Amino acid sequence: MYEKDGEKYFIVDGHVHIWDGRKSNQRNIHGQQFIDCFYDYHQNLSPEEYVWDFDSYAYYGSERFMKDVFVDGHVDHAIFQATLLSEFYHNGFGQTEEAFGLTQEHPDKLTYNHAYDPRHGEKGLEQLRRDAERMNLKGVKLYTAEWFGSSRGYKLDETWSRRYLEECIKLGITNIHVHKGPTIRPLDRDSFDVADVDKVATDYLELRFIVEHVGLPRLEDFCWIATQESNVYGGLAVAMPFIHSRPRYFAQIMGELLYWIGEDKILFGSDYALWTPKWLIEKFVDFQIPEDMTEYPPITAEQKKKILGLNAAALYDLEIPAEFATRETAGHDRVEVAAGAREAASL
Repeated sequence: MYEKDGEKYFIVDGHVHIWDGRKSNQRNIHGQQFIDCFYDYHQNLSPEEYVWDFDSYAYYGSERFMKDVFVDGHVDHAIFQATLLSEFYHNGFGQTEEAFGLTQEHPDKLTYNHAYDPRHGEKGLEQLRRDAERMNLKGVKLYTAEWFGSSRGYKLDETWSRRYLEECIKLGITNIHVHKGPTIRPLDRDSFDVADVDKVATDYLELRFIVEHVGLPRLEDFCWIATQESNVYGGLAVAMPFIHSRPRYFAQIMGELLYWIGEDKILFGSDYALWTPKWLIEKFVDFQIPEDMTEYPPITAEQKKKILGLNAAALYDLEIPAEFATRETAGHDRVEVAAGAREAASL
């Protein structure tokens, strides 16, 4: 656990990857565009001492992953979020088998979330069932802007998407992570819009929808949705690095999230290897809302503990140190109550 000023923090990094963006894996120019855009985010939002060279960034592998996340990075548990991008990369962008293999080697440290694309229809549903059994899935990562043939994205409330969400309920896959963040070249901005989250969150109370990147740059839309829907959460990946490059903007993001949805529904994520968790965690523990931003109250150590790990631990039933066992999980409990009410109503 990370410790600072007498406070201990159990850290769950809710958004990590092992990817391969090298030319040997690129199917077309779009594969190069995607990794170039990722690298631009990395260069422009990281402290200078944490910027990697491009070749290392394109593929870093398991050994460096384990060192950066667990040896140097203060993380106690991390959750892989799969990114397929099969139209752009021969073997997929996210290295799913390498990542899943690590979770088998280190089940106390790693959880694996796989991905699906509802545009694969019935064949994809069969694959989801096989993946759920083999990988013991508790969550999935959806990329609604991913290309598939001539299609350049889908909505969560489309017919086939709903069939997959209903299958997730049957399979016990309760954590639905959805990429709803900044545009990544060459993907389309509109396909990351958050409006479709509102519809499926209302209709599937048994599921928890973790909106990755808190909808940026659509933060206001996300907040209005998440404050109404008890089963919508916010993942801080991509928002976190602004703590360095734009600290007042980061203060605004955190202030709005805490005001609208509260500390029980916000989850830390580094988005490794876009950024390494070490400096993000250290800066967040030290961070405070500027005194002149009077519309936002100070962030307490207890709120930071929930955000940095206890909230994600509750969603994934992770074992936590005994000293944190009395934590409040109000947001998590509301989802369970809501799901129970829905089940009772159907009887």
